Amino acid sequence: MAIRQPSQTRRGRGATFDPHNRFAAVVSETVDDGWWREEVPERIATEVRDESAKSALSWNRSPDLGFDRSINPYRGCEHGCVYCYARPSHAFWDLSPGLDFETRLIARTGLVEQLRAELCKPAYQCRPINLSGNTDCYQPLEAQRDSTRALLELLRDSRHPVTIVTKSALILRDTALLADMARERLLHVFISVTTLDDELKRSLEPRTASPVARLRVIRELSAAGIPVGVLASPMIPGLNDRELEAILEASRDAGAVMANWMLLRLPLEVAPLFEDWLQAHYPQRAVKVMSLVRQCRGGADYDARFGHRMRGEGVFAQLLARRFQQASKRLGLNSRRYDELDCSRFRPPRAQGDLFAGA
Repeated sequence: MAIRQPSQTRRGRGATFDPHNRFAAVVSETVDDGWWREEVPERIATEVRDESAKSALSWNRSPDLGFDRSINPYRGCEHGCVYCYARPSHAFWDLSPGLDFETRLIARTGLVEQLRAELCKPAYQCRPINLSGNTDCYQPLEAQRDSTRALLELLRDSRHPVTIVTKSALILRDTALLADMARERLLHVFISVTTLDDELKRSLEPRTASPVARLRVIRELSAAGIPVGVLASPMIPGLNDRELEAILEASRDAGAVMANWMLLRLPLEVAPLFEDWLQAHYPQRAVKVMSLVRQCRGGADYDARFGHRMRGEGVFAQLLARRFQQASKRLGLNSRRYDELDCSRFRPPRAQGDLFAGA
């Protein structure tokens, strides 16, 4: 079997190339014609364009997820995690799921106004909203735009519960706001910890916080009274799965009280991107890793069926699930119920009673 030669790696970026946009009618292919360019840029700059939001909430009916609605302030993610399952969504905006996903971002504007209008609809029923259902709401762009903070302020004032998943230390900027929400039983935070190995992190998730920084985030949020969990995700067979127990223990020691895990997901264009990344960074392990991944997916790169896509199947996937269960029990993670956020005191942001709230 011929092994594809890996594409060129880019400093600070996860994807090694831009796969074809599956919705494009025309395909372009780069051919080496022998012309030598004197200067080739080592870095790829990040571009951001604004998009006026037509709605705020995204809805799903997936039984695999613990929420039915989410908000994503940004499309694409500068974190550059090569395995990100959200990459294929970039094709809907005529962009590639590869390098475009992490370098050509879309900032959604008018989200607060749209969310306010949706929360005020007479038929709206309050249930927890997840921030970062698709891309990280605390990615570097948030430091400039403050969209996530503005949304959280509206949700706090409306007493609406929220769950957050992030791998960014930028969340500490909003500690006081998050602590206010936690005291009202309106917030849970999950910090994604993929590895404790700095070298692996730098190539797998190039623009994310370091493992030490993520543990510090857990420690500081926990000290502020915020219920924090660890998401050991994704578990990649033959690459970081051996770290599962160590990740859970380090997170527990930092203050995490909840834990969950997910198996690597490789939908659509993510599979060739990840395989190319393996050849570029871990060529001696590439064949073994992909073999184990396919053993967990019925022989394919990915299985999108509900009940299978998050956990996989087969002996290796079952072993991972058993290891997680035993480690969580031993460490006292998930020993208390932290999943009951308070939806009973929600008030629409334009409710008449707000006129007299300060009286």
